[in-house]
Amino acid sequence: MGRATGRTRTRWIPRAVLALLAAAGVAVPGTVLTETALPGTAARADDGERLLFRFRDERITESSGLAVSPTHKGIVYTHNDSGHLAQVFAVGPDGRTRATFTIGNAEARDWEAIAASVDPATGRGVLWIGDIGDNLADGGKNGWLDVSVYKVVEPRTMADATLRAVRYRFRYADGPRNAEGLMVNPRTGRLYVVSKEFSGSVYAAPAKLRTDRVNVLRRVGDAPLMATDAAYAPDGSSFVVRTYFSASVYRAPGKPLTRVAMPPLDQAESIAYTGDGLALLTGSEGERSPVYRVALPAVARPSPAPSRVRASARPRAVAARGEEAEGNGGLGVPMPVLWAAVALGAIGAIAFLAYRTGR
Repeated sequence: MGRATGRTRTRWIPRAVLALLAAAGVAVPGTVLTETALPGTAARADDGERLLFRFRDERITESSGLAVSPTHKGIVYTHNDSGHLAQVFAVGPDGRTRATFTIGNAEARDWEAIAASVDPATGRGVLWIGDIGDNLADGGKNGWLDVSVYKVVEPRTMADATLRAVRYRFRYADGPRNAEGLMVNPRTGRLYVVSKEFSGSVYAAPAKLRTDRVNVLRRVGDAPLMATDAAYAPDGSSFVVRTYFSASVYRAPGKPLTRVAMPPLDQAESIAYTGDGLALLTGSEGERSPVYRVALPAVARPSPAPSRVRASARPRAVAARGEEAEGNGGLGVPMPVLWAAVALGAIGAIAFLAYRTGR
């Protein structure tokens, strides 16, 4: 038998149990134990959410990441989870696949995320594919020695093609992590990885990536529990982290802004900003899985004139040596002892249920 791949056993926990615990403010996968995740505080925009489309391609059965094309209007990119070919699907607004890009020199060990950016020198779109899943990672122990991110120049035309990628290898400064979130700051071009753990973290890549050696990812802030994806806003003013039940928006690592309610999905795995930054796209695994558009509340929308934003209003740059940003601890704001006991008991119950139902 090979190494374990695929999804965590969280997906097998009865959703009714998870929903009840989440509504009670208990720490379950997909909830955030911070002030922005207390019961009743999830923000909703006036125009709410709507179904955009369902994937129609029978090959897309485990959509695990979403990215909006920066150069092809109406195109979103997705890919499958572990156990599939190294392919990226370009999908139109009707859910039909417009082109399939095979990454000829890449390994699809456990692809979990995709991000898109623009090369300022050429104006070409760039796709970043995160082979960052590691279900054997255990609090900085075990797991893969390194993970990979593949950089691909976005094709000019929507036609099936085999592309070549630049591979960047990474390791975490504090040991192996399971991760499903990948994002690129459009202001700085810096790459970030968000771990999927009960005490999650945001990790920053070096400002200059190297292909001749392993790049080191350093922790710069907290992330919600069991984060399944992440994305930067098109203007770089904020970023979002998706969990199984909601999405949390941050001004900068360690600086939460608001939480956005998400539509109920069987296996919430992906999130991306729309091109105008006014809404989020979120998707799920499964055959003919849906993609929803969720409008952002006013507090999380971009400035009407982003080019005039003063430098002092921008997110604090990540230190070159990757110092941790100040912010809440791994479990957010202090809670009464009673709530802590309830949370611990709930986690134990979830772990037991996951073990029993996942066998």
